[in-house]
Amino acid sequence: MLYRRFGRTELQMPVFSCGGMRYQFKWEDVPNHEIPADNQANLEATIRRAIEVGINHIETARGYGTSEMQLGRILPKFPREKLIIQTKINPKADAKEFRETLEQSLKNLQLDYVDLLGLHGINHPESLDDSIRPGGCLEVAQQLRAEGKVRFIGFSTHGSTDMIVQTINTNQFDYVNLHWYYINQWNWAAIEAAKRHDMGVFIISPSDKGGLLYKPPQKLVNLCAPLSPMVFNDLFCLSHQEVHTLSLGAAKPEDFDEHLKTLELIDRSSEILPPILARLESEAIATLGEDWVKSWETNLPNFDETPGEVNIRVILWLRNLAIAYDLVEYAKMRYNLLGNGGHWFPGNKADRLDELDLRKSLTRNPHADKIPQFLKQAHQMLAGEAVKRLSRT
Repeated sequence: MLYRRFGRTELQMPVFSCGGMRYQFKWEDVPNHEIPADNQANLEATIRRAIEVGINHIETARGYGTSEMQLGRILPKFPREKLIIQTKINPKADAKEFRETLEQSLKNLQLDYVDLLGLHGINHPESLDDSIRPGGCLEVAQQLRAEGKVRFIGFSTHGSTDMIVQTINTNQFDYVNLHWYYINQWNWAAIEAAKRHDMGVFIISPSDKGGLLYKPPQKLVNLCAPLSPMVFNDLFCLSHQEVHTLSLGAAKPEDFDEHLKTLELIDRSSEILPPILARLESEAIATLGEDWVKSWETNLPNFDETPGEVNIRVILWLRNLAIAYDLVEYAKMRYNLLGNGGHWFPGNKADRLDELDLRKSLTRNPHADKIPQFLKQAHQMLAGEAVKRLSRT
C-alpha cells in the first residue's frame, strides 16, 4: 500500500479507503439478531482483506443503515491505534440531536472515539448554516473533539463547486469528501482550495459514480486498454498529488484486487496516461464534434436559474457520456435521480420541455439552437423508472 499525508491532520492515509456503503445488510437500522450470519461473515472478511493489504482507513456513516453496527462487531478485534475510522453525520437544525447521533455512532462502532468525523452532506446553504452558525453542529463537533471522542473534523458534499469552495474557505474543516474523477472534473477548483487550506482530500465513489466501472461497457474497455477502466480512473485520480485517497466501496473481499494493480503504476503515470487520455478525447470529438466538446458548457445556467429547474448541464453531460463512451447504464442511473435526489442530486429531468421556454437561459451559449433538441434526445435515451438514492439521508 502507498500512503499520503492527509493534509493538516498529519495522518498517513492509504491511497485507497474502505468505504462502508455496499457490504451492509440493510439501509435501515435493524436489531443485531436480524443480521444474517453470511452477510456479517462477508463484511468481516472484507475488512480483514482491507487491513491485510494495508487499507487501514475504514469509512462509514450513520446514514448507511446497519453498516456502523456491523463494523462494531469486527473493529474492536484490531489494534485501535493502527486504524483510521471515519463516520459521517448529517448536519441538523438541532445541534443536541447531532451530538446524540454521534454518541449512537460510537456505541454502534463499539469505539471510544473516531479519527475522522464528517458533517455529511453540506450540499446547500441551509446545511452549511446548520453546521457553522454559533451553537451549530460544527461547534458541537469541536466540543466532541475536546472531549476526545473525535480527532479531526471534515465534511462530505454533493454540492456545487461554488458551495464546496465556500465551505472550504471557512477554514473550519480538516478534510473534505467530494466527487472528482475522469468523467467529472468539475470540482477541481475545490480540490485546489482544499490544498491552499492544507486539507485532506478524499474522493467519493470513483468506481461507481465514476462510471459504474465494476461493469464497464466494452467501448470504454477498448479505449482504456491496456488498463481496465477502473485502473485507468484510479491512476488518473492518484496521478494528482492533491488527491490523497479514493474510496473503494467494496462489497466483498475480492473487490480490492483490481484496484491494487494501480499501485505499481503510479510512478509511471506520466507515460501511461497520455495515450489513453488522447484516445478518450479523440473518441469524444469523433462522436460529438470538436466544437461541441470544446464549448458545450459555456455559460450554461445553474438549474435554479432555469425554467422548471431543468438541470441542463448535468443532462447534456450524461448525453455526452452515453454517446461518446457507451456509458448508457450509468447515464440512465444518474438521469433518473433527477427530481428524486433532493439536494444530493438537484434539478429536474427534461420531461416537460414542451411546457417550458429555455431560450432566455441559453442566450449566452454558442449552441443555444441545438440544446433543446439535445435535451429531448437525452430524455428519450435515458428516461426510465425513477431512481432513489441508496442512502435516504
